[in-house]
Amino acid sequence: MDTGLLHLHNFMRWVLLLFAFITIFRSRSGIANKRAFTSADKKNALFLLISADIQLVLGLILYYQKGWWSQISSGAIKMSDSYLRFWGIEHIFGMIVAIVLIHIGYSSAKKDIADEAKFKKLFWFTTIALIIILITIPWPFRGVVARPLVPGM
Repeated sequence: MDTGLLHLHNFMRWVLLLFAFITIFRSRSGIANKRAFTSADKKNALFLLISADIQLVLGLILYYQKGWWSQISSGAIKMSDSYLRFWGIEHIFGMIVAIVLIHIGYSSAKKDIADEAKFKKLFWFTTIALIIILITIPWPFRGVVARPLVPGM
């Protein structure tokens, strides 16, 4: 089950990144072209939000199964150990902050404000969230915390 969840968590990473890029692109084009905020824009932002929430739940289950909760709560995470620091603090903290920003962006897009303001808020909150996500993903070039782009390969 552990491996299956990790594979699903990895797959959802790509889904989340896809919806984040689409949301940023649609928001930027909405700002540039001064177009109306459509239900398609809102649905795309909602799909980003849902994929982020699914990713969070999967990640929290993996944290619990792999014993990170007990290490974090007991204070066993040593800041001098880059592996423990990344998995015990940086990854989870960065991802939670990014998901909060995605929620704020989506909430602002639901408000009864001008379309340009919706696009701007959605653009900036999603862009900042995406930057944080890209920084806290264990990419193959990340040294000691590196993970393959596709598990098992």
